[in-house]
Amino acid sequence: MQSIATTNDQFESLSPPVMRASTVVFKTFDDFVQRKSRQPDGFSYGITGTPTARGLERKIAALEGGRHCVVTPSGQSALMTTVMGFVRGGDHLLVSAACYGALKSFALKWLAQMDVEVEFYPPAIGAEIESLIRPNTRMICMESPGTVTMEMQDTPAIAAVARRRGVLTMMDNTWASPLGFRPLDHGVDFSIEAATKFLGGHSDLLMGSISMNDHAHYDVLRETQSILGQQVSPDDCFLVLRGLETLKLRLEAQSASTLRVARWLADQPEVERLLYPPLESDPGHALWKRDFRTNGCLFSLVLKPGPERAFHGFFDSLKQFVIGASWGGVHSLAAYYPAALQAGRVFPATDQPVIRLSIGLEDTDDLIADLEAGLAGYGALLPAG
Repeated sequence: MQSIATTNDQFESLSPPVMRASTVVFKTFDDFVQRKSRQPDGFSYGITGTPTARGLERKIAALEGGRHCVVTPSGQSALMTTVMGFVRGGDHLLVSAACYGALKSFALKWLAQMDVEVEFYPPAIGAEIESLIRPNTRMICMESPGTVTMEMQDTPAIAAVARRRGVLTMMDNTWASPLGFRPLDHGVDFSIEAATKFLGGHSDLLMGSISMNDHAHYDVLRETQSILGQQVSPDDCFLVLRGLETLKLRLEAQSASTLRVARWLADQPEVERLLYPPLESDPGHALWKRDFRTNGCLFSLVLKPGPERAFHGFFDSLKQFVIGASWGGVHSLAAYYPAALQAGRVFPATDQPVIRLSIGLEDTDDLIADLEAGLAGYGALLPAG
């Protein structure tokens, strides 16, 4: 890892220093008066980061194949900061119906009340998105695969249409990480990562990142970060820098285990459907195979129809899997999304409850045995016959 310069040239470390600051001081009056000219890369106040944050931003930008990066306090804040930097009243915003739920809520409950025209589009769309673009369309918000129901979309085709029509594009790339897919290489303007997940890797921090190539966009987003107060703790930046050291190893191991677990589940009689693009049976498999380089660690499944008490039986039987809504760390997690949530979607992939699993670094055989117990607990509470 490239070290950050210190004041003592006789001390070097493999671990980057953590530089904390709220107040940045200036050597001269002129430096202070001209402090805003230091942005977007320099330092004028702690709200836009210290050298620890800049070191992390350079690392993430390099992983993304981008020239610039802004880190924010969470993946959610990275999505909001990107939208708030460029979308204004009177604009039209296209949002995938499979995007992260809080982004959709933000669009409906806040942006729509500020005269932004919000429209959700089918999450498996490709170049046909052109029919939805209006003269005032400002941005397209993508996530592929979808955060719960795992729909794949043709990202390069959408980006090509958007660029031709002068529309900005952003993509939540957390599922794949930059090691599995690099949106900027495929024409997307902003690649968003919830560094909370794979990049940090240990379920002990919240952070987001926005990577891009255009310097004018970078300038806008650094200013937006400052205005919205999206400061990131230097200590958390250090933790993500440390997590990046093992990212490739963790992702390779989790990807292999996840594919094995998913293939096993697909053969179980209690499972009606697997939502996981790396499986050949998934509708998005061809797009995944064409564009992606990893299997991820996250997928969803739909069980044979049963009463709610049967789901209690499934989750109560788990010992290895912990119940929790996040993912991407070294511990395996299971989460439940009720049928009402799916039925309420504009383009539902299913009207049944969804179980989402995140595969960690535990022994794969132990995870399969745990899921076998969960399915037995589910089946035991199904109606007879």
